[in-house]
Amino acid sequence: MNEPAATPVRSATLRSLISRSALVTGAARAVAAGGRGIADLRRDAWGHGLLETARVAIDAGARAVRVDGAAEVDVLRAEGIAATCDEQADLEPRLLYGLPDAAGELPGAPAMRVVGRVLSTKDVEAGGGVSYGYIHRAPRDSRLALVTGGYAQGVVRALGSRASVEIDGVLRPIVGRIAMDVCVVDIGGLPVALGAEVTYFGGSGPQAGAVADWARITGMTVGELVAVVGRRTERAWEA
Repeated sequence: MNEPAATPVRSATLRSLISRSALVTGAARAVAAGGRGIADLRRDAWGHGLLETARVAIDAGARAVRVDGAAEVDVLRAEGIAATCDEQADLEPRLLYGLPDAAGELPGAPAMRVVGRVLSTKDVEAGGGVSYGYIHRAPRDSRLALVTGGYAQGVVRALGSRASVEIDGVLRPIVGRIAMDVCVVDIGGLPVALGAEVTYFGGSGPQAGAVADWARITGMTVGELVAVVGRRTERAWEA
């Protein structure tokens, strides 16, 4: 399944939705766990958004936040937030951001939920080639969905035919090569509406801790993955 000409790639958008309530709970959990009280907010707060995350961390009782450099220190100090680029952070990032361990176990609700949308669907016969190069061929008659999210937004190419997404509460496999802004998902024989939400990881459903699977597949760390995705996607805050 190649990208339909009727669906311009420029319309493809992947979003990182940051839950303020999950971040507040995670910050309180990290502070309660102990340390000198410095939160690691480098790389734009691991992709979660520097300024808002800094406010949450300080309100939870963090003494200061660690950032990448002097420019970020100046920005935060102008907002009345203590920041450093020299002192080591000691608050546990996994607790702060609600990130899974290697087994996918979460300390609480993840702060980041990464979502795309179904752009189009197409029936494919058994043996039909899928995506660029046809490295995947449908093992049976099925239906495919073209969904937003590709390697330009941090959906790493290695995830092709090895990871899944959640659509309507059901896990669906990514099949074939991941393109720059889109990928293809096998949705079986069930109907899926155009515009339906596609969850890559995070939230409260079966993909809540799925970024741990991404880490296992890609060899990257969970922290690297959320930072890359969070900085390359359209970010929004939700309750």
